[in-house]
Amino acid sequence: MILEVGIERKSFGSGAAERVVLEGIEFGLDEGEIIALVGPSGCGKTTLLKIIGGLDAAFVGQVQWFGSKPARIGTIFQNPRLLPWRTVKQNLLLVEPPAGARAIDELLRALGLWQFRDAYPTQISLGMARRVAIARAFSIVPDLVLMDEPFVSLDPAMAERGREVLLDAWRRRPTSALLVTHDLLDAAALADRVLMLSASPSRIVQTVTIDPELRRSGLEASMQVALKLRAAQAMT
Repeated sequence: MILEVGIERKSFGSGAAERVVLEGIEFGLDEGEIIALVGPSGCGKTTLLKIIGGLDAAFVGQVQWFGSKPARIGTIFQNPRLLPWRTVKQNLLLVEPPAGARAIDELLRALGLWQFRDAYPTQISLGMARRVAIARAFSIVPDLVLMDEPFVSLDPAMAERGREVLLDAWRRRPTSALLVTHDLLDAAALADRVLMLSASPSRIVQTVTIDPELRRSGLEASMQVALKLRAAQAMT
């Protein structure tokens, strides 16, 4: 196990205005494992990711990292957050990848982004910008990748291409990762395990382990897994 999460309670506000968002969340993440966190909108998935990423310390419980310290964390947000006055390659160089510009060039080629290296964010599509954000997260050779709805608002074809790019990056260097999503197809295509969360205050109501024979095996297999996840979700 590389990460252990134990959140007893996370709330916003105080007194009569207090709203409990997370309660009794416990799970571990193994090295190289991808876990998907699935739950209804507003249940606290993004808050959970912020706690794990060290961006929110106002909670009761603990998050313990057992890998190299400090952990290198790559983050993929819903919004790609690329600097519009810098090119695609310049945006990647800003994160100062350990192996330098040469590694960036290799990553751009491997992920099908080389021809866009000198384009500015306003000159590429949202789907392409999301792919650049994926490359940026993996360029730092991360110990942990946090993904917050990385393919939200994309059409099915573009989302599928985004998942392929993400898996290409992950296979180059398998990395522990947490994926927050409401899309069961994202979870089915990428995860080893799926943690299903309840409505707020959010708890883990079911854990589904993806069949190794279907795991990350293409769109058809992912659709089969997604149907099984939908059935499991209906029973919670």
